[in-house]
Amino acid sequence: MNALDKVIENRWSESTHELVHHSDQSVSYAFHDYVDCLKEHNILISMSRKGNPYDNAFAESFIKTLKVEEVYMNEYGTFEDAYKKIWRFIEKVYNNKRLHSALGYRSPEQFEVEFALNTVA
Repeated sequence: MNALDKVIENRWSESTHELVHHSDQSVSYAFHDYVDCLKEHNILISMSRKGNPYDNAFAESFIKTLKVEEVYMNEYGTFEDAYKKIWRFIEKVYNNKRLHSALGYRSPEQFEVEFALNTVA
C-alpha cells in the first residue's frame, strides 16, 4: 500500500486516463484495500495469467534494466544505502533521463508531460 500511495501522490493526476496497473496474482495485489484504492482512482486492474511470464514483459524488462544498469554496477553497504541508490536510479535516471523505445525514445517524464498537454488541448 505504501508504494501505491506514493505513486498516486507523486505521479497520478486527473488527466491520467486508462492507466493500467499490471501485476502477478500475488495476494498482496488482490487485497481489498489495494483494489479499492485502484478503483477509487479509476485505475484499470490487470493480472498475469497463471504461469505466463509474457503477460508481465514490461515489468520484467524494467527489473532487468534496474539490475544491469544499477544493482550489478554497485556495492551497497547497508539496506539504507541500497534503498537510496536504487531510488535515485528509478526517479532521477530511469524516469527522468533514460530514453525508452516504447515511448518513442522519450523519457517517461517527457512522455507524461506531452501526454498531459495533448489531453488538455
